[in-house]
Amino acid sequence: MVKEFSDKNEWAVILGASSGLGLASAEKLARHGMNLCLVYRTRRSEIPAIELAYQKLVQEHNIQLIHFNADAIKKEKRVFILENLKSNLGEKGKVKLLLHSIAKGNLKPMQSPDAPELANDDFHLTIESMAISLYDWTKDIFKNNLFPKDARVLSFTSEGNSKAWPNYAAVSAAKAVLEALTRNIALEFAPYGIRANCIQAGVTDTFSFQLIPGSEQLKAHTVQRNPFKRLTTPEDVANVVYLLTRDEAAWITGAVIPVNGGEHLS
Repeated sequence: MVKEFSDKNEWAVILGASSGLGLASAEKLARHGMNLCLVYRTRRSEIPAIELAYQKLVQEHNIQLIHFNADAIKKEKRVFILENLKSNLGEKGKVKLLLHSIAKGNLKPMQSPDAPELANDDFHLTIESMAISLYDWTKDIFKNNLFPKDARVLSFTSEGNSKAWPNYAAVSAAKAVLEALTRNIALEFAPYGIRANCIQAGVTDTFSFQLIPGSEQLKAHTVQRNPFKRLTTPEDVANVVYLLTRDEAAWITGAVIPVNGGEHLS
């Protein structure tokens, strides 16, 4: 195992790191020596299990790790987390990667005779959480001078960025905004060495996916249309997060990259 990030005091800030794509990416990066600042939002009853998983990463991979059970959308929490991170970075530490994996949105129908319908406020909450927060974190890390000259900003989008699914309108809108912001971050922060990309993950059986109405039917349909006849796994996506963090990926920016085994081909 090559640990190319060891002894460099390079860190990944991962928003949404308690499960799914965020946790899988944390595990992958830890194996290669990346230090971790992990932010998540969960019930107190689930914290002991999460802390055990994080302790295992530290023990097995000899990395530094700090974590926060906090609402990453709130400005005061962001300020608090970054102040704590700065004290752990020291004078030479830098945030090599900002990974946005926040899945906080409304999954409501636009019209229904017997269920709550999607409202204006639902769009605002979903877009703020799943898209605009990427810009807020990028901007604040940059203003704190925590990015190195070759930093990476990554986030997760989905095929719902261009396809209409029932109950997915607010999240679909958020994904479109997320991709637009990523392109502009790639353009406007390029003079400072920051690369920004979206990973379009295939259908992955995570807790967030299971909350989508009709997810079981969507899973079955995906297995049939995927050339490899299986779903995408969190580890598939984490592997590409790692690849895009490597030095060799420095010339990739402003892109939406399918990571789905060819699922988008049919």
